[in-house]
Amino acid sequence: MNGNTGYLVLSTGDVLEGKWLGEATVTEGEMVFNTAMTGYQEVMTDPSYAGQIVTMTYPLIGNYGCNDLHHESIKPSLAGLIVAYPCHAPEHYQSRYSLVEMVNRYQIPTLYDLDTRALTTIIREHGEVFGKITSSKLDTPQKLAVDANLVRRVSVTEIVRVKAKNFVGTHQPHVVVVDFGYKHSIVHTLVELGCDVTVVPFNSTATTIHQLHPDGVVLSNGPGNPEDAAYIIHNIRQITEDYPTLGICLGHQLVALAYGGKTKRLPFGHRGNNHPVKNTKTGKVSITSQNHGYVVNTDSLHQDEWQASYIHINDRSVEGLIHKQKPITTVQFHPEAHPGPDDTQHIFTDFIDQITNKEKMQHA
Repeated sequence: MNGNTGYLVLSTGDVLEGKWLGEATVTEGEMVFNTAMTGYQEVMTDPSYAGQIVTMTYPLIGNYGCNDLHHESIKPSLAGLIVAYPCHAPEHYQSRYSLVEMVNRYQIPTLYDLDTRALTTIIREHGEVFGKITSSKLDTPQKLAVDANLVRRVSVTEIVRVKAKNFVGTHQPHVVVVDFGYKHSIVHTLVELGCDVTVVPFNSTATTIHQLHPDGVVLSNGPGNPEDAAYIIHNIRQITEDYPTLGICLGHQLVALAYGGKTKRLPFGHRGNNHPVKNTKTGKVSITSQNHGYVVNTDSLHQDEWQASYIHINDRSVEGLIHKQKPITTVQFHPEAHPGPDDTQHIFTDFIDQITNKEKMQHA
């Protein structure tokens, strides 16, 4: 632990003082906050946080340590981390190293002993805020826009294959995951449910995917503004025409763009593992894990083609879509959770049922 004074200087003109946790390394990024009480390791390794400085609003972070089992990517992609107080003596049977050791291992610029409540208030009040972690309070952030190349930065560059576990049926389903910054737990969930999985780069063509002979396609989560990836929506449109498709988070947004819809920025995003969403068909409310700063504008979609399957209880934003004629399902939240409750894991089992039972390939 360093402990020397560090500063977070914001595009709003605010300057917050803290202490360095690990090496004093200057970084810049978009400011976001996550309200989860647990799951800090998954947050730190989720590629969707690429280019962002993440503030954990829960005051004590690191109390159950870190391990090599719960990484959501090979290495963290976030720009920086802000915590109120780091736990230096974690206690958990799976703990292998502390938060401080993880920060040092991956060289994550981190400040602690900083007023995270004040910082969260600033982000909520101003919306789009950019910051710089630095040793000088006279510094100013130079990056004042979301990097348009974040997906390219975090996507795999070569095809990755993972074999299924525990399958007892007559057909081994094969799912292609198009990687816009996928969480490893998405693939782990599919594998545990009996699917062979092939992960392909974000810009893989429909022809490439066709040559892999999948039963279905998952369009993954990922970082950034979905409109920055609009150059691949014609490819996404073709994929959804050819295969049953499940879109998650950014994948959900890109499907909407591919069908003529529009996205918009939320005031300060949904990031945490206690977000309530309502199933528009059954009325059932589920608690979900979320991480996104943009949403689909449902008014921009053709109402004769799409219906909203889930809405967010707090702000009524769309949290899921179903195509009325084609086997396309999308969700804004993370059904694999990690961290978070598994209330909506049935989204995966429903998708697998769809691709393994031909009679279920069309929505009623």
